[in-house]
Amino acid sequence: MQKTSARLLSLLSLLQTRRDWPGALLAERLDVSPRTVRRDVDRLRELGYPVEAAKGPDGGYRLGAGTQLPPLLFDDEQAVALGIALKTAATGGAGIEEAAARALTTVRQVMPARLRHRVDTLRLTAVEPPSDRPAPRPGGDVLMTLSAAVRAHEMLRFDYASAPGSVSASPSVSPSSPSAPEAGHSTDAPPPRRAEPHHLITWGGRWYLVAWDLDREDWRTFRADRIAPRTPTGPRFTPRDLPGGDVAAFVTARFRGSENPTGPGGHGSSYSSGGSDCPGGRGWPCRGEVILHLPAAEAAPYVHDGTVEDLGPHRCRLVLGSWSWPALAAAVARFDADFEVVGPAELTDAFARLARRCAAASR
Repeated sequence: MQKTSARLLSLLSLLQTRRDWPGALLAERLDVSPRTVRRDVDRLRELGYPVEAAKGPDGGYRLGAGTQLPPLLFDDEQAVALGIALKTAATGGAGIEEAAARALTTVRQVMPARLRHRVDTLRLTAVEPPSDRPAPRPGGDVLMTLSAAVRAHEMLRFDYASAPGSVSASPSVSPSSPSAPEAGHSTDAPPPRRAEPHHLITWGGRWYLVAWDLDREDWRTFRADRIAPRTPTGPRFTPRDLPGGDVAAFVTARFRGSENPTGPGGHGSSYSSGGSDCPGGRGWPCRGEVILHLPAAEAAPYVHDGTVEDLGPHRCRLVLGSWSWPALAAAVARFDADFEVVGPAELTDAFARLARRCAAASR
């Protein structure tokens, strides 16, 4: 029979491997009597482990959640996985780098030498893209708040900085609206955004919240580092279906082209930049074609997953895709050159709406 201390560790290890354990099965696995199992369970409770007991003829035990984190036992693979996860978190840009590094130090110092060596062989170096301004990172408390709202299906109210030092304004609302300014907030400040959070994701080293914007009645992706949640959260909601039904496909469609290399990728009179999986903007929900009064060689370096066809010394055919028609119109307008819309009609209408907005902004 094992000594008491070794038997307690074996019992704790068993309780961590499944939710419920019948008392008779524990006694059989430990080769002791049910009475000894009961005494060992009491000893674990004295050490701070919240072991719960189920009454009845087939009563058993489970390891519950307590008010403090007791010591844990890990097998070899779990210990290595935990070390790798903490190393990744220490360079992951989630705002918990310091805490992850301290946790890794704590775990590493109690690891057997054979496991410590395996973890130490993983060398990670965080390389930030060159930038005049380092990318801001959300705090761990913000990520936890967003994640909790996603899991509980609770409406979020938050202030959102559209750019460093500024806060985006929401559409005007009546004082009786749930998003009207609260007591203690200046009436000159924009009302908080209201959204149904669906997914918290990472993309290109940043954290984003995918949510249904209640005021704009459309799907939006918000940068987590620009979100300042307000409390309390709003009422629960029934989750909507994402376009396409898959968050990975939805986010990829929204951001497609942002990571593709610039510059011509073809030869001859036709240029293609990146996005070989969707040439000419195929795969986007909105796809249009224009004749751009600009040499193809000058336009191609600034086209991501579209195509540029040379039509002469000062003209080219540009085919692009985007997640909305106004976004596609704006992408064409950024070339600062005259152009002719080939189609479709939705793109022509989007240019008209964009022209009205620009004219209003100029006034």
